[in-house]
Amino acid sequence: MKLKIGIVMDSLKKINIKKDSSIAILNEAQKRKHKIYYINIDNLFIKNNKSYAEIQKIKLNIKKKKWFILKKKKDIILTKLHVILMRKDPPFNMNYIYSTYILEIAEKKGVLIINKPKNLRNYNEKIFSLHFKKIITDTLVTKKYSKIKKFFNIHKDIIIKPLNGMGGRSIFRIKKNDNNYSVIIENMTKYETVYCMIQRYLPEIKMGDKRIIIINGKIIPWCLSRIPKKGEHRGNLAVGGEGKIEKINKNDLKISKYIAPKLKKLGLLIVGIDIIGNKLTEINITSPTGICEIQKYTKISITKIIIKMIEKKIKKKKYDNISI
Repeated sequence: MKLKIGIVMDSLKKINIKKDSSIAILNEAQKRKHKIYYINIDNLFIKNNKSYAEIQKIKLNIKKKKWFILKKKKDIILTKLHVILMRKDPPFNMNYIYSTYILEIAEKKGVLIINKPKNLRNYNEKIFSLHFKKIITDTLVTKKYSKIKKFFNIHKDIIIKPLNGMGGRSIFRIKKNDNNYSVIIENMTKYETVYCMIQRYLPEIKMGDKRIIIINGKIIPWCLSRIPKKGEHRGNLAVGGEGKIEKINKNDLKISKYIAPKLKKLGLLIVGIDIIGNKLTEINITSPTGICEIQKYTKISITKIIIKMIEKKIKKKKYDNISI
């Protein structure tokens, strides 16, 4: 069965196709003769209690300089698609939340949405890790100076980050005798008006921040270890970290197995978890990356696993072959 696959994502013009997991997934779908459609999050809408979108059919040729062609825009009811991949990058703001309500209407009519809209709303990528208290580091979520100061006085070396960020942006390390302590806290909490996550600094970051991919509860046995450059506390590739592909170790597997069944039960089918040392730090469910890097250096095709998973799930559903 040839599927009609929509994807909600950022502008294609901003994409680095060598590293973009969403494009890698779409390219695999196209190889398997499925039809693929681009959706900008701003072009989702509801009319007469039904969900719609302005879509554009995509043609990919990632070996060429002009690597994509977008066809003419048209409005469709979302039930004309078999599956929609929700791959919009953070920030996770109110527009994002509203989009999940629109997608949820389509989901209730039988469209497979990945990841499940309700649980994209319910599980913030930073706070979600707190559901697994046995495997996380000491963590505080607050916007109050006094509570951050008390936490800092205990640990003497902390990380503070926004709850809706990505790619290592606005992640600060505060150490003992840091003259910028107050200004960092003021700016991050916007003078006690915005919640932040504060964690004990994990020195194991020097060995790498591991991104492990979990597809429909299946743990990919290789990971992307992101190693900070000298003088940096962030391993994210977006801020200059060095990527290294490694086989996951016993501790990584133990943590992944502990989390994977919960993710699958929640309809979170494409997930990237982050591990530093023996601690879980984040659970990425909006648009996890790392797929391209792992595929490039191993024999595992994660994108093929994803598309086969989608095909299997759709096969269990009954659809009319409605043309777009």
